[in-house]
Amino acid sequence: MVSAAIYGCQGSVLNAEEHAFFRDADPWGFILFRRNIETADQVIALCAALRESIGRNAPILIDHEGGRVTRLSPELAPPRPPAALLGEIVSRQGLPAAEGAARLFGRLLAHDCRRLGIDVDCVPMVDVRQSGAHDIVGDRAFAEDPIVVAKLGAALAAGLEAGGVLPVVKHIPGHGRAMADSHHELPRVGCAHDILSDVDFVPFKLLNQLPLGMTAHIVYEALDPERPATCSPKVIEESVRGEIGFQGLLMTDDLSMKALSGDYRERAERALAAGCDLILHCNGKMDEMQGVAAGTGPLAPARQALSDEILRGRKAPEMSRIDDLEAEFGDIVSAYGRWDA
Repeated sequence: MVSAAIYGCQGSVLNAEEHAFFRDADPWGFILFRRNIETADQVIALCAALRESIGRNAPILIDHEGGRVTRLSPELAPPRPPAALLGEIVSRQGLPAAEGAARLFGRLLAHDCRRLGIDVDCVPMVDVRQSGAHDIVGDRAFAEDPIVVAKLGAALAAGLEAGGVLPVVKHIPGHGRAMADSHHELPRVGCAHDILSDVDFVPFKLLNQLPLGMTAHIVYEALDPERPATCSPKVIEESVRGEIGFQGLLMTDDLSMKALSGDYRERAERALAAGCDLILHCNGKMDEMQGVAAGTGPLAPARQALSDEILRGRKAPEMSRIDDLEAEFGDIVSAYGRWDA
């Protein structure tokens, strides 16, 4: 049975130990990082090897946001601007123009991924940017207006899906107020529930129909003062599934981030017990993956049925002349010179 886990691997080719581990663990999917990326032919071969190791067309994920967060080298994909560019288009040209640009952007991100064998992109990031917060969000966010964030996130997701790539909405229920980087420490957000509900939750509520979501490793003191959202049954049941209404497959952010504590079996068990559907572990370290596997069982039957439905949504890209789309988007970007690289 398919395990409720997503794993990375160490290098640009799959080694024998990894192949055997994946064969036995049978993860839901895989995720790639820059360490796994060399040439187009190599990435295509690695994706094929990962799928062959478990004998099915498993989803392969990547963080290809644009700006600071992209795993594809310039040789494999043109430099893409950060999400904040789309927010700037709103202020200069209006929301409809920005939504059109966001859909086009998503279509190009999908092309970058799909041609390499990658069919899930961990965008849109619809965290609402907050002045004075840690720059881990920064220009990765579309804007400070939650409605603008939601509209641009929805358009970008539509572009991805048109390009045959599934989107992942993140970081539920909102990373924008964090004063620390959860890669290195556990952030705590102390604002009141009604503020979270009126601002931070809004984009996730409006995008709650998207198929895949990713949690935030953040303590929201008004929701659960003891546990980060990833490991909090209260946050996931009452806020993510309840108030926000997200019913898609919910994956954790990377379990190897320092915001979380405990060994890897414990981290996986806590996240699953809290209500997460999928455990994401990214760094490819075998001892950590073995710990995650020990704490991760198969997808529950109802969630497996949902997974099957979602994965059937990986459709062939819409017919488009990519060169024309690149030229159209290039014309948009050229008006914002500081985003050219």
